[in-house]
Amino acid sequence: MAVVTKRVYEKPAKDDGARILVDRPWPRGLSKQSASIDAWLRDLAPSNELRKWFHSHPAAWAGFRKQYLKELGADAAPQALQKLYELAEKNLQLTLLFASKDENHNNAVILKDLLNGARKPPTGTGPASAGAGRSRQAKRLARIR
Repeated sequence: MAVVTKRVYEKPAKDDGARILVDRPWPRGLSKQSASIDAWLRDLAPSNELRKWFHSHPAAWAGFRKQYLKELGADAAPQALQKLYELAEKNLQLTLLFASKDENHNNAVILKDLLNGARKPPTGTGPASAGAGRSRQAKRLARIR
């Protein structure tokens, strides 16, 4: 399965496969018909607060990526992420659509990495989480003593 990212404003191509919009707001000035999308997974988009923060701090890509991966483990995002994985299994080609002018630094790039086997978003459970909890507890106990 091939996964590509593409600006939603670009004309649809025959080799796009399933076209998935992964932004929360609908792209300005674009009709739903001309967008030619197969699914709109708005719950996969970063929160408005994170999106606005990154827009004003474009050099902080690593921080945005880390926070966005955290958001993918919370609220409605896991269900939308599961739907994305299901769409990826059903289609030979998947095109993740985004509205950002920066084609290399946006949430679709991070989702593409996840689909291609990169680290999955944290769930707040597991050995790393348990270790972090023990570390915080030890620090609290040290302050009390």
